[in-house]
Amino acid sequence: MKIVFDCRYTRIGRHDGISRYTAGIVGALAQLHPVTMFISDERQLANLPDLPWILGPDPTKLSEPWVPRYLNDEHPDVVFCPMQTMGGTGAKYQLILTVHDLIYYRHRTPPRNLPWIVRLIWRAYHFSFAPQRWALRRADAIVTGSHTAKRELQEARLTQLPITVISSAVDPATTPPRPRERTLVYMGSFMPYKNAETLARAVSLLPGYRLQLLSKVTDRDRARLSALAPAGSIEFLNGVSDEQYAELLASATALLTASRDEGFGIPLIEAMAHGTPVVCSDIEVFREVGGDAALFANPDDPAAFAAQVRTLEDTAEWKRRSELSLQRAGEYTWQASAATLLELATSLVDERREPSRR
Repeated sequence: MKIVFDCRYTRIGRHDGISRYTAGIVGALAQLHPVTMFISDERQLANLPDLPWILGPDPTKLSEPWVPRYLNDEHPDVVFCPMQTMGGTGAKYQLILTVHDLIYYRHRTPPRNLPWIVRLIWRAYHFSFAPQRWALRRADAIVTGSHTAKRELQEARLTQLPITVISSAVDPATTPPRPRERTLVYMGSFMPYKNAETLARAVSLLPGYRLQLLSKVTDRDRARLSALAPAGSIEFLNGVSDEQYAELLASATALLTASRDEGFGIPLIEAMAHGTPVVCSDIEVFREVGGDAALFANPDDPAAFAAQVRTLEDTAEWKRRSELSLQRAGEYTWQASAATLLELATSLVDERREPSRR
């Protein structure tokens, strides 16, 4: 069985979510079965494992519906794409597409790094489920990132195909734990649904704590959030490296997120992998990811967030939550996700070969 893995969404430079998902799973899959990477720029190889590769077009180009003409000559049995955008016209292989979540149907603002024409198409694409249903018809199997997303896809009737959950994961933490300070970490954007305002208001109820906001921030967002908390209680780091992020998690009391809506919640697992407790919104997908390890609060109740942070001031409770967090993070591994993908790919190939056997 020949597997081609679409790695064209790998970032040049620092990973984003889809890029890290791609690199994590393709590396683990290669330990289980031979795999060929499909890239669009040789610079992507710096963020990918050392594996055989083939070169194709940028997935954001208008030629994407006809991408099988680049792949059919390679004679793959299965092609896996970590997005739902890969074309399938004329494909002579089994195609697995990924719909990570439906969050952009509820919040249609596209990633700012995309070209303006792609952002325009993005908004139009997410205005209705019809384009998504049409796009998924060319697939032979569908993957999504969580059981919450699987339920949402089924309720939206996006596809009649079976849906397999293949979650994101994190690498084990290599930064040693440090003496915990009274710092609270937030990793995420400042879009309205992310609801960073609740965190700013919560820190005003936590004297002696400092809230560290790690992502790049505009002057407007900085001024708005600063006005909600005492002077000096919020620290804007305006972007951090992976190494800095790990060091901050390793010394924080907790990671906080008050998002009203999410597709998955990878920062939860990143924090838990460092043994750092999580205080997060009481929403379905966070319940799925955080399990018994996380502490939950109403996303519109700063006092509830502050109260959950104060429970961690008890040394025994903090240690208990830290141990539960490490256990929970250990359930999200690239090896487990790759094994699920290999099982799915094998089943598709077996089903395709079965008629010829008969």
